[in-house]
Amino acid sequence: MIPPEPRANPDLVGHDAAARSLEEAARATRLHHAWLITGPVGVGKATLAYRFARWLLAGQPPAICGQPPLAVPESHPAFRRIAAGAHADLFTMAPNTGDRGKKEILRADDARAAVRFLAHTAAEGGWRVIVVEELDRAEREVVPNILLKTLEEPPPRTIQLIVTSQPGALLPTIRSRCRRLDLYPLPGEAMDGLLARWLPELPAAERAGLCRIADGSPGRALALAEGEGLALQAVVEEVLRGLPQLDPRVALDIADRVAARRETTALGTFFALLRRALSAGLREAGKGGDQASWLAGRSLADWATVWDKLGLLADETERLNLDRKQAVLTGLGLLSVR
Repeated sequence: MIPPEPRANPDLVGHDAAARSLEEAARATRLHHAWLITGPVGVGKATLAYRFARWLLAGQPPAICGQPPLAVPESHPAFRRIAAGAHADLFTMAPNTGDRGKKEILRADDARAAVRFLAHTAAEGGWRVIVVEELDRAEREVVPNILLKTLEEPPPRTIQLIVTSQPGALLPTIRSRCRRLDLYPLPGEAMDGLLARWLPELPAAERAGLCRIADGSPGRALALAEGEGLALQAVVEEVLRGLPQLDPRVALDIADRVAARRETTALGTFFALLRRALSAGLREAGKGGDQASWLAGRSLADWATVWDKLGLLADETERLNLDRKQAVLTGLGLLSVR
């Protein structure tokens, strides 16, 4: 059973402490007007934001013994309306496909609509909530020219929940006006339990493989399962085995195989898994542990530069819709020691 999208998801696994912090702040009437919810991609940030919005708009129902924090029954009208995107006192900003490429972005028009939303009184006389998903993926004018004004002069009984996986990419003026709430990767046992429930037909060995490469992020594990993440991880391991000097014929074969995959996300997944493997090897070597054989011939600083270049290459290829095969060949060329 694949979980519903965050606005309709009744479950929040592994983040009870963060949810309890929000509930206690609200009950103590010291609720900050803006919260920056951070953590890895797919870890549950948006699920927590909508869970808190749902609880506020449901009238802050009292805690029930044995229930997790911020629990609202699925039968509650607020739950149903938020799940359907039809609650008058909730405004959502989420990335949409941009006009200049395929990368999803937060658009300035949506931010202006949020300002108009705040200009009206609450339809039901209580709280108004704005959820901003992945603010780091916003058009340039969204933050300094539009959103910052709502953070500087918030209307009464208004909460802004800003979700981001890259808080360092936000302006300091944004971060300083928000109370930060960090979510952390789930432990292996919690991850395995979720995947067993969501993907019951997946063999245990494959489930363990997904847990390993998802780094404690349930959303990432699902995306990898849907996008042949395990198969692409095997390709990454093949690349690393061929270093420090990857055979050109092998590189061409790998580029053909990655580019030929029908999933539009395959290239991004391949580069993300490759950079993940590099990061893990660099961290281990930096701590004085066993050094992977593929690190030979380059300093750790040089490898860090390669990691950066691979990220820029993946982003540019997606944004400009460049040739996928050539992008893989270019990336593999960056890895090989000449």
